[in-house]
Amino acid sequence: MEHLMAGLTPQAFIAALLITLIAGFVKGAVGFAMPMIMISAFSSFLPPETALAGLILPTLISNLSQAFRQGVAPAWQTVITYRRMLIATVAFIVISAQFVRVIPQDLFLLLLGLPITIFAALQLAGVGLGLRLEHRSRAEWILGAIGGLYGGISGVWGPPLLVYLLSIKADKLETVRVQGVVFLIGAAVLLVAHLHSGVMTASTISFSAVLVLPAMIGQTLGVAIQDRLDQSKFRRWTQILLVLTGLNLMRRAVGL
Repeated sequence: MEHLMAGLTPQAFIAALLITLIAGFVKGAVGFAMPMIMISAFSSFLPPETALAGLILPTLISNLSQAFRQGVAPAWQTVITYRRMLIATVAFIVISAQFVRVIPQDLFLLLLGLPITIFAALQLAGVGLGLRLEHRSRAEWILGAIGGLYGGISGVWGPPLLVYLLSIKADKLETVRVQGVVFLIGAAVLLVAHLHSGVMTASTISFSAVLVLPAMIGQTLGVAIQDRLDQSKFRRWTQILLVLTGLNLMRRAVGL
């Protein structure tokens, strides 16, 4: 049991399970924010490497159903259509993952908290995140690279992708599928990258594997009651939560 807990106290282990359950529920209900919630909350009581390792397997497994919800053919077409963004994301996840172990914790917290806070605050304020894309292929390369840089370090690469999907006015069905495919491939690459970086050890892999169960339970519950929820209110509360967690990360980064 101690091996599965990655050296955590029972209280910290239980907290990680509950946070993952909540994050999975949010993903099931609104379709995003699971790794942002997990890494933001985990970073308040776990070492950065353990926090990052913990979310990798739950993120990988939870996106399988999201990516293939409409079948294999649409998922493969998504890979072809968004190949530039996928290539850029994957490449920069591999590059940035190698720097996780040398980044000071305060800088890690700041790099994590600032973009999450800005992203959630803009959504909360109703600011349109769509960009005017004169060159779609160039935007895919740039936003994919930005997402990959943050993804390798923090496990979060969703915001640049969401900005891009809003910019090209992708419909809801495509948005959910594209997020699932990109998150799935990114999570697989993240796993491989951190097997090489040393973040995913026997202990942290076991810890991450244990978190798959609450993540899937939460996601199943979220999907099951998705149609019964007031989506706008629920998403708003999710955005408020992300703003607060982002601010807390930045507070810890500056030592307040």
